[in-house]
Amino acid sequence: MHITERFLAFTLLGAEWVLWLLVILSVLSVAIMLERAWFFGKHHFDAGALATELRKLLGTGNIAAARKRLEGRDTVEEVVVRTDLDELDRGANAVAEAMAGAKATERLRLERNLAFLGTLGSSAPFIGLFGTVLGVVKGLHDLSTSHAGDIGPVVGALSEALVATAVGLLVAIPALVAYNYFGRRVRSTVANVDMLAHQVLVQLHSLNAEAAPGQKAKGSN
Repeated sequence: MHITERFLAFTLLGAEWVLWLLVILSVLSVAIMLERAWFFGKHHFDAGALATELRKLLGTGNIAAARKRLEGRDTVEEVVVRTDLDELDRGANAVAEAMAGAKATERLRLERNLAFLGTLGSSAPFIGLFGTVLGVVKGLHDLSTSHAGDIGPVVGALSEALVATAVGLLVAIPALVAYNYFGRRVRSTVANVDMLAHQVLVQLHSLNAEAAPGQKAKGSN
């Protein structure tokens, strides 16, 4: 059997299996959307209010109270800030490195499965188009082998093949919308993380600056 005949045998399977593939992908897409919506809803909080609290507590040198405020918290912003506070005793450089490491780890948690939505949003139309092509090839093959000359069933088969393109778009559009929406939530959360982490660094530098004159005075004595 020539390679052309092998490919023809494959295309004559039609578009139905492509439609089932799109259905499965759409179910996975919806599951990811619901999980990400639950995640961001659960981990949403007022970063501005926390920044104000930290400014007051760290401004007075009450580091223990600041740590207690974040104890047991699970939001991305609070996890990163708690990591920063745990490294305060080791200096500003240690805090900055801890911030970078914690932010990278938490970003993975934020972006979990979003790549699937982005890939599905860009590829689903082409998967649907592939199904349409398969359906068209099968319809034309049926027409070439038809002896009665009735093209009605063939036209029906071609119209059914176009359904694959429509389903591909139906799967892709919500996936792209969700990908862009959750991507914006990720960027907003990362911005909050940067703001809070740098707030800790600013207060640390302020505490060090206040302690420096006292250390110089002791040294002069």
